[in-house]
Amino acid sequence: MKRKILVILSNRHNRLQKARFVELDCDAKGNILKEHPLRAQPRVARYDEIWENDDGKTTWSSCFRFKRRYRHPLERPSRG
Repeated sequence: MKRKILVILSNRHNRLQKARFVELDCDAKGNILKEHPLRAQPRVARYDEIWENDDGKTTWSSCFRFKRRYRHPLERPSRG
């Protein structure tokens, strides 16, 4: 089973810096199968998980700490 994860890279110290968005495809164990940066914020709620780093990093591979965002508008409803 594949999961789609949206990673949001923002800067809490400089709110004028634009946020970056990266989409990850992962398998059930959490191994990253594919990644690609997005040009703009997605408009459709199609992600299984939303992760955010607000340290001002420019790539997700340079980050070592993420916060999981529950009930984010871009997170699709659970399939309960």
